[in-house]
Amino acid sequence: MKHKTSSYALAIFALLLVCPNKGAAQNYKGTPQDDSNPVQIVALDECDPESFNRDPHPSPTNPNPGLGPDFCKNIALAPLGFATTLQDLFKEAGNGTPDPNWDFEPDEVRVKKGSQIIVTNQGGEPHTFTEVKQFGGGFIPPLNNGQPTVPECNDGFKNLAVARTRILQGSQLQVGELSKGEHYFQCCIHPWMRVTVEVKDHK
Repeated sequence: MKHKTSSYALAIFALLLVCPNKGAAQNYKGTPQDDSNPVQIVALDECDPESFNRDPHPSPTNPNPGLGPDFCKNIALAPLGFATTLQDLFKEAGNGTPDPNWDFEPDEVRVKKGSQIIVTNQGGEPHTFTEVKQFGGGFIPPLNNGQPTVPECNDGFKNLAVARTRILQGSQLQVGELSKGEHYFQCCIHPWMRVTVEVKDHK
């Protein structure tokens, strides 16, 4: 139990380092550059504000630390009971049954070459939409269920390539000019959030 508590505390500390809730750079927004209809993808989660926004410093009176004030902004869902605590999120992921309410929708899309993809974060906490060669773990090991961190997610937001794919609450990320073939995207924080994009020729 002591080992699990220590791992959880280290994971919380890592999240605080890589997911600052103030002063974080916003992803670029704007209208699609292509005249064709853009593909819409939404990032969803059901973070519980009470547990996510607790003091991040563990103590005898705070055995389940959170990520600090205002980290989770999903306040509309909590009164209705549609929320997952931070502790349960780690527990479920560690057991190999990550919360399905942390998701990209849809998780498979087909687009014509040159089409734009707009990813909107409609959840309560930050996510990333990072292209990877193969699906795998993110940069928070306790959420990986034993899968190794994929190279594209290494070093978290210290890696500028990852930082550029961050989507804060209510913001958008625009992706375009993908080459023909299959492309794989995942959240580097919650690695079970995955999307496969198939790009075809215009014709």
